[in-house]
Amino acid sequence: MARYDVIWVEAKTGRATPMEGDDLAGLLARNDGWVWVDIPEVGEEEQALLTEVFHLHPLAVQDCAARNHVARLHYYRTYLFLALHLPLSGASGHVHYLELDQIVGRNFLITTHGPHAAAVASEHLLVETRELADRLLRGRIAARRPIALSYALVSNLTNTLERIVNASASEIGLLEKRVMMQADEENPQRFLDELFTVRHLLLTIHTMAAQSTEVLIRATHLMAEHGKGTQRLLSDLKDQYARLERITHAQMGFLHGVTDFYRARTDTRMAIAAERLAVIAAVTLPITAISSVMGMNVIVNGSTHWLLLGILLTVMLAMSVILLRWAHRQGWW
Repeated sequence: MARYDVIWVEAKTGRATPMEGDDLAGLLARNDGWVWVDIPEVGEEEQALLTEVFHLHPLAVQDCAARNHVARLHYYRTYLFLALHLPLSGASGHVHYLELDQIVGRNFLITTHGPHAAAVASEHLLVETRELADRLLRGRIAARRPIALSYALVSNLTNTLERIVNASASEIGLLEKRVMMQADEENPQRFLDELFTVRHLLLTIHTMAAQSTEVLIRATHLMAEHGKGTQRLLSDLKDQYARLERITHAQMGFLHGVTDFYRARTDTRMAIAAERLAVIAAVTLPITAISSVMGMNVIVNGSTHWLLLGILLTVMLAMSVILLRWAHRQGWW
């Protein structure tokens, strides 16, 4: 049996009432309100519901059942299909895409949540719609049209994204403090992993915001014939995503600066260490060469040429002193 939640909303008052889903066709036939159907997972029975009761285009039903990896938009004259995403941080810095699909019609709003990875619990997908449904049923918001509730839902998405960016900004501030205090000099690899994990999350949000902005720009043009009110709501959603994109881009720029500073300092330390190793090699190489010659030709089993040995040791010491003074003049130590 198909699983979904149904809420009936009165057109005049915006009052919402939970309903059973047995008579969706009857609810759709009424002209005193509209219906919101939230479908957690779209299987075969749910696809049949969308096709037979709501009479959706097969491509729209297919898009609800399939996974959409980018923000998408389709306009079918009487309803609008919109696919948006939220990020969810997973193991090892991986970011999961939580999909939220909406079909906005004249007298209905359908929300579906798309397929998801096995590592993502179903509860994570339903947070936004359940929160909105609770506010709607409590009378904290009133939506007399489906597009108004869709606007509230997408605004919740942008608010959630902005909170994630704000939390990331706080984490970046702590990372920047650790860089300035040189608190992670002993384990640069782990610290770089932390920096790039935050960057990856911000990059994901920036990508989502950029794609959603483009989709909503298109939606604003396509829905112009549905009135200035609808166009104004879509335009505001577009502005929300555009603002989020700019904020995320700025935060990524700051993080990039912190990362560059840390990597530059680490690379400089490595370069200095390499120079010192080069000094050591330069000092020991001629000594090693001379000692090899001595071992083969000066020091023999039967006797030792003490005078020649003393001369060679003096030459080796002099060469070492000369090389060290030259390296000091070069500023290597």
